[in-house]
Formats: sequence, structure tokens, C-alpha cells
Amino acid sequence: MIKVRMGMVGGGEGAFIGAVHRHALALDGQIELVCGAFSRDDGNNQRTADTLGLDDNRVYSSWEALLKAEQALPQNERMQVLIIVTPNHLHVPISIAAIEAGFHVFCEKPAAISLEEASSLKTALKKSSVLYGLAHTYLGYPMVWQAQHMVASGALGNIRKVYVEYPQGWLSANEESHNKQASWRTDPAQSGGSGCMGDIGTHAFGLVEFVLQQQVTSLCAYLKTHVDGRRLDDDGAALIRTDGGASGVLIASQVCAGEENALKIRVYGDKGGLEWQQMEPNSIICRPLGQPFQVLRAGMGQPRLCEEASERCRTPAGHPEGYLEAMANLYRYFGKAVKAADEGTESQIANELGKAAGVPGIDSGIRGMAFIDAMLASSDSETKWHAVPSAE
Repeated sequence: MIKVRMGMVGGGEGAFIGAVHRHALALDGQIELVCGAFSRDDGNNQRTADTLGLDDNRVYSSWEALLKAEQALPQNERMQVLIIVTPNHLHVPISIAAIEAGFHVFCEKPAAISLEEASSLKTALKKSSVLYGLAHTYLGYPMVWQAQHMVASGALGNIRKVYVEYPQGWLSANEESHNKQASWRTDPAQSGGSGCMGDIGTHAFGLVEFVLQQQVTSLCAYLKTHVDGRRLDDDGAALIRTDGGASGVLIASQVCAGEENALKIRVYGDKGGLEWQQMEPNSIICRPLGQPFQVLRAGMGQPRLCEEASERCRTPAGHPEGYLEAMANLYRYFGKAVKAADEGTESQIANELGKAAGVPGIDSGIRGMAFIDAMLASSDSETKWHAVPSAE
């Protein structure tokens, strides 16, 4: 079996998300990491490569050197996909350079640090035939797909209300003075115009639009910075309205002391409601109108799950489908689409691209940037409601 060959920029020793990507991409045995530029620190870069067992000739001092050297290799040896797990301000420059060099891109979110940047990335993609995926990891969970199916099938009726929240507590104190992750995530030059909303609010926003298959058209927001000296927001909330007529509330905070990663969504229609939470990802609580609540569970062979949820389950019922498996699901479909695009027949390409449509892409990235812009504008203004522009 020929595996899809991937390279990575960022994610060196001490970085959190790079290791998550590497664990996830390896889970199905369909993808291999063949090269990388993991850190600007030579020692860190080499130690990371040694740990991963990479050939020294495929370990590069910079992303520029990686792209140049990989492009010069024979087509059947060079990487096919560049994974980007750097701080946010580098996402677009590296993505565009990789696209122009002919490599597919799988990028950690957010796609950019501004709506203008994200739009320039979409322009580059339109000029190219490469694929672009965005790591909105929570959209890989089987039961998130089940929730979307329940909404789309009409099981909840006409959708009226949505509540989504993502409380964390890790930035309740001044972590940026001694924590590298906190330092760059609270630095406007590296993270963009928003801290909390850019980091986790975009996850909440993306979850709403994915589950409802509706766009948030306007919002009324308030952002707050609680920790003295912090340069970006660490807390916020918004009233939201969708193009399907639903209204709701979005909350994201990184100063909820004691909280971990408590992403949660509740959706209510005129026939019932549902609830899903990331820290109990195998379950959906269903609340049909006038009946006792029910619990749907993830697991291979569960008869009440939709096809999209079932094919993303990896273990028998009762075994947790976790964060790594969710990201692995994104890699599974993206990797198959890359293999088809690079090596497949026309029918294979069409089939795998269709399946990969469930992997967030540049339009999701643009929506995230539009959301952040609207949150910042609304919070800074006396005007009550602000529009969230479409991705077109």
C-alpha cells in the first residue's frame, strides 16, 4: 500500500497541537510523515525529528527550505501535503507558498489572522488545483454528525433556538509570563485581533453552523479582558441570529476557573431538542416534545445512527470516541481525497472529493474570520447588531 506523504511545519518539542496531529494522522495507517521543519531552534528541530525517526536529509531549518527541497525531489518521493501547526500569523504566508509550490495543505485553525488574509488565501486556492483542509477537530466527532443529521432530517422540527458554550480556565491567571503557548496566543502580532474568540470562540461558532447547516447572519457581542496586562480578550458572549430564523447565545471564555474543554451545544426546534458536549462525546441527549428524554450512543453497529456518524465510529459501543479519533477522521477523508486527486481515476477523484466535503476548508476559515471581525466590531460599538458577512 502506498501511503499519503505529509510534511509538517511547527509542532516541535514542547508544542501541544503538533503531537496531536501526528498521533491522529497515523491512526488509520494510510498516511506517513516524511519530512518537517518543526522549530526555529536547531536543537529542538533535530530532537523532534529524531524522536519521529525521520531521515536527517528530510529535516529542514525553515519552512522555506522545506518547500524548496521537497519540490526538487522526484514526484513519487516528495511530500504531497504540508501540515501547518505554527502560531496563527504564519498560517497564510506558509499556506500560499505551499499552494504555489503545488502542495496540498492541511492547516490548524484559524485559517488566518484577518478576513483580508483569509480572502487572499481563497484567491490563491482558486488559481490552483490543490486541496485545503482546516483542523476544526470537533467536527470529526461521530455524534456531531448525528446531531447535524437530526436537524436536517426534521427530527427536531423547525429550529428555533441554539445555545453553544466553550468555557476553559487555563488563562485565569497571567500564564503568558511563563507559558509559551499562552504567550503567543495572547499576542496580537501572532494571534490576530482576538484572543479567546479566535482560539475557541471560532470552534463554538463553527459547531453552530455545521450542526444547523445555517449561517449566523448577525450578532450582538460583548468582549472582556479580565487579567491585568493581557492584550487580547479572554472572555466574551454574543446573541446570534441565523438565516434559518433561529436565535441563540454563544459564550466562550478562558477564565472560567476549574473548567477544562467544556464545549457544549443545545439545539431546540418545535418538535424537540438535543444536547451534545465534547467532554462526553459518545452521547447525544434527545428531548422529544411531550416524551421522556432519550440518549443516543456512539459505537460501531449502533442501529439508530445515521450513515455519516456510523462510518466515523471506530470502536464498539461503550468505548470512548475521543479527540484524537475526531481529528483522525478529518485526516482519513482528507488523505483519501489527496490520494485520489494525485493518483486516481476521474470517478475515484469525484467519489473521494465528495466524501472530503465534510472536512472544513477555506470557506469555514473565512466564516471564522468574519465572525471574529463582527465580534470585535459589535463589542467596540454602541450599535446593537452587526452583520456577519458571507464567505463569498
